[in-house]
Amino acid sequence: MRIGIIREGKVPPDQRVPLTPEQCTTVMARFPYVELVVQPSDVRRISDEEYEAAGVELNEDLNDCDVLFGVKEVPIDQLISDKTYFFFSHTYKLQPYNADLLKACLNKRIRLIDYELLKRPGGRRIIGFGRFAGIVGTYNAFRTFGQQHDAYELPRAIDCADRKEMEGHLSKVKLPAQTKIALTGHGRVGHGAREILEALKIREVHPVDYLREDFGEPVFTHLDLSDYNRRRSDGGFDLDEFCQDPIDYESTFMAFARSTDLFVAGHFWAEGSPFLFTRNDVRDDDWRISVVADISCDIDGPVASTLEPSTIDDPMYGYDPVKEKRVAFQSPGSIGVMAVDNLPCELPRDASADFGATLIEHIIPLVAEGDAQGILDGASETTLQGELNPAFAYLSEYAGVTGQ
Repeated sequence: MRIGIIREGKVPPDQRVPLTPEQCTTVMARFPYVELVVQPSDVRRISDEEYEAAGVELNEDLNDCDVLFGVKEVPIDQLISDKTYFFFSHTYKLQPYNADLLKACLNKRIRLIDYELLKRPGGRRIIGFGRFAGIVGTYNAFRTFGQQHDAYELPRAIDCADRKEMEGHLSKVKLPAQTKIALTGHGRVGHGAREILEALKIREVHPVDYLREDFGEPVFTHLDLSDYNRRRSDGGFDLDEFCQDPIDYESTFMAFARSTDLFVAGHFWAEGSPFLFTRNDVRDDDWRISVVADISCDIDGPVASTLEPSTIDDPMYGYDPVKEKRVAFQSPGSIGVMAVDNLPCELPRDASADFGATLIEHIIPLVAEGDAQGILDGASETTLQGELNPAFAYLSEYAGVTGQ
């Protein structure tokens, strides 16, 4: 079997890779019958020379590969027919901007396996960059807070060589004694966010104490769904009921908004769930949050101040609660917003190594040795016969398919 690592072609460019040079050598040592070849690139943070030094073949031509691994969507004109591809396609939710990509995969008889759809038999996602979204997003949260209040300056994460250098700058963070920080999300993003909070040695307190007390030092609380959602009829909360149908629930997040200075949003929000806070809520006389770091970045949705994504080059903007619109960062009366939607790209070396480790542990063996549990099949939107897999038949109209 011959596996290729493709050059990232999407614009703006992504500096991440599916496998680092060291991980490529690990794959070839663990699976002697697998050959690995890397397409040269002047975009990656990891250079071609580093792959060559590790003994990994560099080759522009990947036509003789069986399986191709990338990160972001592959430009249509770069797709090679009759191959199996792994990448984040952003198609299974019928994203309008990628309909032509899915159609091209069908026309070129490509088996498209989307990383987001790789799940264990119980339904839990196997692979993703969520942890580093949480790590970088929370670093950016403190960077934004420092600039919003002219308190301290942190460099951009992407200008740091790696995570170690980035975290070295956290010693510059100087928070007022009464600063309160609220974090939502208990998945990969939330756990990544906690790594930065713990690196800063900020004390964690229980949500009830967070609302009732002042502590004389910066503190944070990590909120569960039950902490900011309640059943309208009796104020109760049942997780199974909420996950199945949250229509009878309402948000109680405003209690925390009146006690919080910095909000780090790392939660997963399901369509139909209550908004955490609305535009009307932000105009509440007791609203206290001055900075929202929205790592989840659901646009114009559950976090009312997130009107649009921001970028690595321009990561911060202001939200004017009266005019309900984006304004210049630090505009009088505005809330500072950080809503970068490709956060792991800011630490490409570390994020790639983390991603590749999971790939080697859980996905490469299925590719090389067989997929007895059907994990790869379950994530295959298309087949090598140029058809949609039955589970993705709902994409027929979206991809312009007839007769399926």
